[in-house]
Formats: sequence, C-alpha cells, structure tokens
Amino acid sequence: MVKIAPSILSADFVNLERDIRRVSSADYLHVDVMDGAFVPNITIGIPVVQSIRKCTDMFLDVHLMIDKPVRYIEAFAKAGADLLSIHLEADHPTRIAQALDIMGKCGVKKAVALRPITSANAILPYIEDLDLILVMTVEPGFGGQAFMESQLDTIRQVRALIEKYNPACELEVDGGIAPKTAPLVVAAGANVLVAGSAVYGAADPAAAIAALRV
Repeated sequence: MVKIAPSILSADFVNLERDIRRVSSADYLHVDVMDGAFVPNITIGIPVVQSIRKCTDMFLDVHLMIDKPVRYIEAFAKAGADLLSIHLEADHPTRIAQALDIMGKCGVKKAVALRPITSANAILPYIEDLDLILVMTVEPGFGGQAFMESQLDTIRQVRALIEKYNPACELEVDGGIAPKTAPLVVAAGANVLVAGSAVYGAADPAAAIAALRV
C-alpha cells in the first residue's frame, strides 16, 4: 500500500502540535531540516524535532537538507528521528558512508536523497544498506514548487535498482505531490509520497491524505 508522509513545512508553525494531530491518519510525518548552506532556505533544527517527538507517536521521517550531515546524525537520532535521509550531494562519499554507519549504530533507519541533478546510479555504493531512497521532484529548499515530470525517469531507474539489489528498500518521492501527480510517481515505482501543500492546503487534511492513497 502507498504510504503518505505529510510535510510539516506547509504546517502552521504557531500551531504545530495541532497541525501534527490533524494528519495523524498518515503513515509518516516528514520533517524538513534546512541549513541555509546546502539549500538557500532555513527551517528547523534539533530542538524542534525533540519537541515534535514529545507530542506525537508518529514515525518521524527527518529529511536533512544540510551540508556535511555526518556532524549531526547522532543528535537528530537522540532527538527522536525514526529515519534520517541525507543528500548524496552534501558531502564526500566516504563521509556519506560514515553518516549511514552512525545511523545504524544509533538505531535509526537509513536513507539517502537525490536532487534532480543527480543520477540514479549515485545510490549504488550504498543501496544494499538502505531502508529508503528519496527522489526529489523539485529542487530542495522551498515548499509549493511545481512537479518536475522529467524526474519520473529517475524514479523508474531507482525502482529498478531497488528491485535488483535491495527489494525491501522503500522509494519515497518529494516535491509537487498532489492528486494529479501521485498516480504518476506510484506508477513509476514510488511507495512513499511526501505531500505538503496538498495536505495542509486542504480544508480536510485527513480527506486529502486519503485521496493521495492511489
């Protein structure tokens, strides 16, 4: 079954606990961490993840859009993340491998993320050790962007690599996911859909989550 991961980037941060409870029917809660270096935007950090953990039992899918993420893996794990995804473009491959190793030692699920400029083959050195691969269908940094249909090819390629090397690995897609685009990414091979505006911009977030379960 397709899993839905609402992104709190589109929530009302003044009423964050309320807005987390509004999406409790979802499978994961997607938390976008941005540092103003790897991406131009700045969002939230470790203290907010700690606070989120205190107010929900939902699976915390924490997407680190930060430079040299190895520096913060242990801290985010201790803050309550259930899964951490790091960008392959954010550091040297040896330090990406080191970050994944620390995730394993901390007991969190391991994921890597790909910007639209990055080839599907970039996951090959890590794929057998991953729990999830995140394919971006927008440039990371801001919510509300238009879906990049050209990324459907990357999703298909990643799905083929998953089936060959690690069938248990999940394939998540983030960026411009809405009722019109969700069927496209699922057909291409995705099984976890991140949605911000499509969920939090709806009058009934629970109904919007149900509508995305194509």
